[in-house]
Amino acid sequence: MKQVQATLTISTRGKGLYEFTADVLRFVSESGIHTGLLVLYCRHTSASLTIQENADPDVQRDLESFFARLVPEGASWYRHVMEGPDDMPAHIRSALTNVSLTIPVASGRPVLGTWQGIYLFEHRARPHTRQVFAHLMGDAA
Repeated sequence: MKQVQATLTISTRGKGLYEFTADVLRFVSESGIHTGLLVLYCRHTSASLTIQENADPDVQRDLESFFARLVPEGASWYRHVMEGPDDMPAHIRSALTNVSLTIPVASGRPVLGTWQGIYLFEHRARPHTRQVFAHLMGDAA
């Protein structure tokens, strides 16, 4: 069994979903692993990971709108407000979503559906540089 690790860097422009499927495909392809398991881990408490439809951008917009309504900024009951009105909502949104994903790898590719993409979900208003740690283990062809 072979194991490969890397850190993928994603620059954000503020809140939103940022697809990085191509980076993951490249990482898996270059690993030489044919069959295995890929773990992606977001190293932040105010961003998260998700697999979502990548064909219709309305899906991303609707998800962003939903979370904005579900976890509003500036709620009077937040105690953690030192880093701005978007910080505590970002932590809550991250807690409600995923900070890690596990994806099977077959025939040298992550097993994703036709319209599935891998996204970093940025929950903060200002730009950030986010790191996603990738760990792939499996067997070569």
